Amino acid sequence: MATDDHTALPEGRDIAFLSLGVIGIGTSGPVIALSTMPVPTLIFWRNLGGALTMLPFALKRKEWRTQEQRRAILWSCFAGALLALHFIGFFIAMRFTSVAAGTALTAMQPVFAAAFLRLRGGVIPHRAWIGMAIAFGSVLLITGVDLHLSFRSFLGDLAALVGSALAAGYMLVGAHAQRAISTSTYTAVCYFFCSLTAFPMVFMAQYSFTGFPARQWLLLLALIAGAQILGHTMFNLSLKRVSPAVVSLIVFFEVPVSAILAYWWIGQRPSAGTIPGIVGLLIGCAIFVLRSKVAE
Repeated sequence: MATDDHTALPEGRDIAFLSLGVIGIGTSGPVIALSTMPVPTLIFWRNLGGALTMLPFALKRKEWRTQEQRRAILWSCFAGALLALHFIGFFIAMRFTSVAAGTALTAMQPVFAAAFLRLRGGVIPHRAWIGMAIAFGSVLLITGVDLHLSFRSFLGDLAALVGSALAAGYMLVGAHAQRAISTSTYTAVCYFFCSLTAFPMVFMAQYSFTGFPARQWLLLLALIAGAQILGHTMFNLSLKRVSPAVVSLIVFFEVPVSAILAYWWIGQRPSAGTIPGIVGLLIGCAIFVLRSKVAE
């Protein structure tokens, strides 16, 4: 299977899927920053919308009849829980720190993905850890700048890092689940369970599900169409053939896309000290993943 080679670059249609995915998730940060809907409510509606969109395709396949498929559906539920927790970290980061810094720190995802693969028995060359050191130093630079700016920005950075690790776990579990079921079945279950995970959070925090201005619902629809369907679903389609480590690496390109859109849509310009950290982080992550010859 293609995903047994964790350094193989995407080919053919996967290049198109991943390119669309980058554009899709690149819209996520600025849209979330523009939205004032409570985080758990936004997660609930976003993923419920994604699940309902994929449901007709999933039902058509009827992939629940074998024991292997039912086991994969359970893994899809677990992926949905991880995705919900990732979204909480990422959404908080978009509200607490800048879009550029938050998406850059979330770009640590491939390092976590490769490290998780290493824990599962894969082999990573020593030179790959040079990339890890560069990435870690860059993280310290970004968080140091944001701590100097405000403690709120620093908390946003930490939320982005935690969300990054959770996103890596979500990618790995998703790749495992899709060995037995299609992407449509996987995403319908995953997104729905993500929505269910967020549901009690809305009640516990005493937030509302409805009653928001029309602008907030339009932003939600943009989030579903862009980040959820065009972004996450395109990445999940490629996970059937491309390693989670490589798919995570492609997510790097979300950083400049989000930063440009944030500047264009909401006039949010990253501080000068953050830019070298972002560049170093991307370089370090790229070295880490591309030097990682991992075999399951």
